[in-house]
Amino acid sequence: MDVKAIDDVKTPRKLEKATGSVSNKDMFLRADKIDIKSLDLQLEKHLNKILAMETKRPKEEWEIDLSKLDLRHVIANGAYGTVYSATYDNQDVAVKVLDWGEDGIVTSAAMRLRASFRQQVAVWHKLEHPNVTRFVGASMRTCNLKIPLTNPATDDAPKSYPSRSCCVAVEYLPGGTLKQYLIRNRRKKLAFKVVIQLALDISRGLSYLHSNKIVHRDIKTDNLLLDAHGIVKIADFGVARIEAQNPEEMTGETGTLGYMAPEVIDGKPYNRRCDVYSFGICLWEIYCCDMPYPVLSFADVSSAVVRQNLRPEIPRCCPSSLANIMRKCWDANPEKRPEMMVVVRMLEAIDTTRGGGMIPEDKSPGCFCFAPARGP
Repeated sequence: MDVKAIDDVKTPRKLEKATGSVSNKDMFLRADKIDIKSLDLQLEKHLNKILAMETKRPKEEWEIDLSKLDLRHVIANGAYGTVYSATYDNQDVAVKVLDWGEDGIVTSAAMRLRASFRQQVAVWHKLEHPNVTRFVGASMRTCNLKIPLTNPATDDAPKSYPSRSCCVAVEYLPGGTLKQYLIRNRRKKLAFKVVIQLALDISRGLSYLHSNKIVHRDIKTDNLLLDAHGIVKIADFGVARIEAQNPEEMTGETGTLGYMAPEVIDGKPYNRRCDVYSFGICLWEIYCCDMPYPVLSFADVSSAVVRQNLRPEIPRCCPSSLANIMRKCWDANPEKRPEMMVVVRMLEAIDTTRGGGMIPEDKSPGCFCFAPARGP
């Protein structure tokens, strides 16, 4: 998609043609002479032309037949769309409908999101790993999408979507999020061997993504799902992207505060090591079944993580082998963080036969070195 062409609409040469108000000497514009309506019409005409070209393209191998997609009910609502449970061609799936605007209103921002979405699904559909949610298919339009009239989970879900909205279908995982699982175990905690197995699932999935040059950028326990057998799979690639060869090309706050690496919070260039940092926070969360920084505001967390090297407090009963992995993963210097394939090997080397979690092997009340129960 020619995103550059979208930006060209705003150049002085285009404005000169539209308004005739550009000085040849210094190319400044008089605001009172600019015909904003004319410019908006030009932009919309140009974007509609791009959309028309898009609809004439041959069908991609990852595109799904919306007539075979049956949405059931809402699972969750997010910043850019709604997640439904559904069936596609007689298989259970989860469908995220991405809403980027209204019919008849086309913006360059929406076009960029569509271009990025197309680029990502072209990669997602080739991924295959037991710890990565399986991609089923996607669609660049939702004009034939049948929206359920009743939404038991929420009244906030839209009754319809603009035809230019996009949707993506992935395998349905009935175990819910890892966050929900940890909350259910907040008081009784997890056996050490369970902690290590969960951590291995995540680290193996991340190592696979990184080996394919994919940076997830929003690793957190909300985006890690459990299947029917308790296996963790990485999900929600909404902000994932192909890793840039030049780190300068990857900047800006992307992710969730509390899990976000300091270089990302600070707006500095970053790479796949930002996922390693997020994994370190998740590892602490799995071991403790608790929330990091429960009493701090988002503003306080972001400031303290960058300027005071704030990290979650590791319980004294945590085995040094696991505590060392946490510290290495959330090191302030990205270059000192290990690659995920190295993390996998470190976790595999941990002996779980003697316990070491916050639950002793005899299941008696666990580690008392930690503060009273906190979190949601």
